[in-house]
Amino acid sequence: MANKRQTVIGIIAYLFLLMALSVPLFIPLIRDRTIYPGDSIWFVLGLMWCPGVAGLATRLIFQKTLRGVGWRWGKWRYQWASYLIPLMYPAVVYVPLLAVGYGEYARKAHNALPVVHWLHLPVDSQPALVVVSIVFDLTVGVIPNCIAALGEELGWRGFLVPELAKITSFKNVAWISGLIWALYHFPVILGADYLGTAPRWSSVLCFTLQIMSLSFIYAWIRLKSGSVWTAVILHGIHNIVVQGIFDNMIRHTRLTYWVVGEGGIGIAISSGIIAYTLWRRDGQPALS
Repeated sequence: MANKRQTVIGIIAYLFLLMALSVPLFIPLIRDRTIYPGDSIWFVLGLMWCPGVAGLATRLIFQKTLRGVGWRWGKWRYQWASYLIPLMYPAVVYVPLLAVGYGEYARKAHNALPVVHWLHLPVDSQPALVVVSIVFDLTVGVIPNCIAALGEELGWRGFLVPELAKITSFKNVAWISGLIWALYHFPVILGADYLGTAPRWSSVLCFTLQIMSLSFIYAWIRLKSGSVWTAVILHGIHNIVVQGIFDNMIRHTRLTYWVVGEGGIGIAISSGIIAYTLWRRDGQPALS
């Protein structure tokens, strides 16, 4: 009972520390109604690292160690699953739309030009440029995206998920961590331009449904593998695939605003199917 109480106190302290770190960074974003106030990316990066800094600090304060984060690499099958799953659930949403004519490839082709010039590649057609851009994103581009995602994941899956797993069931771990994860994004959805121009109510609803589904996937693989790196890879690949690849190839219309992106219903459904499949396969993954 004493250990459970200490765990609960640690989680509450983590949330208060997270708020103390993040609120000063949220203020300029909400004031300027943009996630890039003054064209600076540092506020966003700071917010992505607040969960991790708070998680590491809370562990040191309450446990005097960082061993519970999940630093070990774990089995390779979980790392490969973490790479492949974020390719699957966006693809089933975007690829059919691209196939029926909702593609717009100029932006993605343009993204490849620095790579083509740097490597002196004999590429000038739009399809070839798009391929180069995608290959670059899924290889070299993974590194900076995972570095950014590491900041969040040291908090969400490095601290919050394993601590919750000590005191409640996996279903509750996924629901609670997912709700906190979603709420953390609400200020930039409601007060800034994080999800673009879609109606705020639909963006919040679809984003929350998506995050709740993803939280089941992330928590499941984190607990099964014992490695926080699975969550880092999941998060980094998700960001590069959804935001960097597919969103840069889709033509934005009334239909696509409702279906694609992190504010659309498509990924909420497709990721939910994967989450349900994993949960049915093993609904109580143990903390390892």
